[in-house]
Amino acid sequence: MSNNHEIRGWVMYDWANSAFSTTVVTAFLGPYLSAIIDTRPSHTLSIGTYAIEADAFFPFCVTISVILQVLFLPILGTLADHSNLKKRLLLSFATIGSIAAASLFFVIGERAMMGGLLFIIANFSFGAALVFYNAYLPEIASPAEQDSVSSKGFAYGYVGGGLLLILNFALLHFVEDTGLAVRLSLGSAGVWWLIFTWLFPKRWLIERRASSSSLKAVTFITRSGREFLQTMREMKANYPLTLRYLIAYLIYNDGIQTVNIVATIFAASEMGMGMEQLVGIILMIQFVAAIGAVLFNRVAARIGAKRTVIITLLGWTGLLLAAIGLIETAVHVWIWAFFEALVLGSSQALSRSIFSKMVPRKREAAYFSLYEISERGTSWLGPLVFAFAVQVTGSSRFALLPITAFFLVGIALLSATDVRQAISQAGNEVPVRV
Repeated sequence: MSNNHEIRGWVMYDWANSAFSTTVVTAFLGPYLSAIIDTRPSHTLSIGTYAIEADAFFPFCVTISVILQVLFLPILGTLADHSNLKKRLLLSFATIGSIAAASLFFVIGERAMMGGLLFIIANFSFGAALVFYNAYLPEIASPAEQDSVSSKGFAYGYVGGGLLLILNFALLHFVEDTGLAVRLSLGSAGVWWLIFTWLFPKRWLIERRASSSSLKAVTFITRSGREFLQTMREMKANYPLTLRYLIAYLIYNDGIQTVNIVATIFAASEMGMGMEQLVGIILMIQFVAAIGAVLFNRVAARIGAKRTVIITLLGWTGLLLAAIGLIETAVHVWIWAFFEALVLGSSQALSRSIFSKMVPRKREAAYFSLYEISERGTSWLGPLVFAFAVQVTGSSRFALLPITAFFLVGIALLSATDVRQAISQAGNEVPVRV
């Protein structure tokens, strides 16, 4: 079944888009927007009569971008299942997102609002493209291969994002104007995303014929909306365990993405760490996360992917509690980040491969559109909870406490999900270990 050439093209999209996730979402944009807002006399950004705290603005932007995804990604996923547009939609949204990301170079001084709008466009496009990207996984790999192929994709992503971050780290050292170095780094993420998307996935991914291509241009939205509702009814009636798993994933992955988004804000505001230190930590995370994705894939081969994911979620819970009560110095942040990196790639890669086995054939994009609503860099409830907690407490440290609930609830729901039965209900081959 597997086409190694197409698999290479598929994993290279993770290499391409991870530059945005790493450089823009995780490393630079949150602290940069906070810094330029903090230079204002009020240290806030006013929208109408409402004053937004500097550390809360970026999480609010993440929330807005994902609300848009909640509205539109299920429609796009259904469209991909009933047309021959999966590859073209992937390329289109990747192009829009990368251009918006590259335009972040022009965000200076009083343009914080412009930066927020460009990020919303880029992050929405990032999530939309991933719907079609993830839907390729069941098509290019057999059920027994999906854990390893998914883990390989995440490993490529962490290494690719890490290599660009090395260049960005060099910019911070050799460009005297730190603001210019940050803007060059933000713009470079969009350029990297665009170039590698058009060099590899565009050439090597195959556009397969849909099971039904009856959608006409004038009926895209109405038909897709009906199909989305049908998908929800279908999951509830025919694949209830898949639905339960999806709910568990949406909850615990929201916690993962929230930590990724706000960790640099915490390190900068609570520990006083500068941009060079933050980039150095994130650079270390990229390569350790790639190792973690491979390492825990081997653990999953022995004890099953579900048990392995639960272990990583327990790790996330412990890490949050440690951040609240134990981190006092920059050295503590480095140690914390090392262990965070080990569980980061593995929890996401194995979660994706588990879900891909539960999806009925020819319904991949519709199901992955629901999955993608809370995928990497597109969480909404967690950042919103964190942002409001910062508004109330004035502390990024104590705002982490409510995020632990996302992991604890996710563990409970995942533990109650019979993954083997869910795969069988979807009509797919059940691997020896799940």
